[in-house]
Amino acid sequence: MSTTFSAPATPLLAQHAGSTPAPVRPAPARAALADWLFAALARGAAFLTLALLVAILVSLVIGAWPAIERYGLSFLVRSAWDPVQDEYGGLVMIYGTLATSAIALAVAVPVSFGIALFLTELSPPWLKRPLGTAIELLAAVPSIVYGMWGLMVFGPILATWVQQPLQALLHGVPRLGALVSGPPVGIGILPAGIILAIMIIPFIASVMRDVFEVTPALLKESAYGLGATTWEVVWRVVLPHTRTGVLGGIMLGLGRALGETMAVTFVIGNMNQLQSPSVFEAANSITSALANEFAEAGEGLHQASLIYLGLVLFFITFVVLALSKVLLSRLQKGEGLRA
Repeated sequence: MSTTFSAPATPLLAQHAGSTPAPVRPAPARAALADWLFAALARGAAFLTLALLVAILVSLVIGAWPAIERYGLSFLVRSAWDPVQDEYGGLVMIYGTLATSAIALAVAVPVSFGIALFLTELSPPWLKRPLGTAIELLAAVPSIVYGMWGLMVFGPILATWVQQPLQALLHGVPRLGALVSGPPVGIGILPAGIILAIMIIPFIASVMRDVFEVTPALLKESAYGLGATTWEVVWRVVLPHTRTGVLGGIMLGLGRALGETMAVTFVIGNMNQLQSPSVFEAANSITSALANEFAEAGEGLHQASLIYLGLVLFFITFVVLALSKVLLSRLQKGEGLRA
């Protein structure tokens, strides 16, 4: 019989066997250098973005200076656009841009609100994810596809089933009849605005859905417990809690609508004259005018006028974003005071 004895582990060996190595900390000088480098890169990226913005603005002003020198601010209210006579004005394009964007918002905001409300409050769980994914996929469709579909499919449907019945109904009615006048060919301001609305719905609906979902469940459950309906919960609880996010989503959609080019070019008609106040009248927008004419415009007043239009679009976008920032800051201050 043999007996095996094992020597007890020494305290030093047990300590090394059961402990993990301490993390290696960088030297203070190296850490300070890394922090300084990171801060410098972040600061440089911010100043680079600002410098690019200023450079774009300066280049637009320089390129548009011949038109600015000749027309000044009267360019904004002149409706003539005649390259043959070398006379230019941006009223038609500015009107087309603002009108199509306003129609797009008027259509897209209620639809997006309904989509977000359904997905967050009313949709069954099995439908919420696939429906939300399908709506988000609309944002991945190229704008030129929307334009082709609007010209070949949606425009004729709108002319046949909307414009012609409205013309028959409002025939002889002053003012209202003029709003739907014109040949029923499916192009104009209203078709362009509706196509833009379809394009910006995924952006606004996605933002609204996300901000609705961050509303504390306790607030909604308390409202339901007090007997509130779904609409009352959304109107009195969810919207006041998320209105800054909702407004941000609307501004995001408006920015997309103001800068859209190809889809509008297909369906707006590209006419530089406004002959009637009809929403089915062919018109033009700033982006479509730039896309159609800039490649063929020679150096001189024509090219300078097109660049002037780009400068106007730059300022329109800047004013819209600045107003949205001011409104958002006021809403946030109001929420802070209430809190």
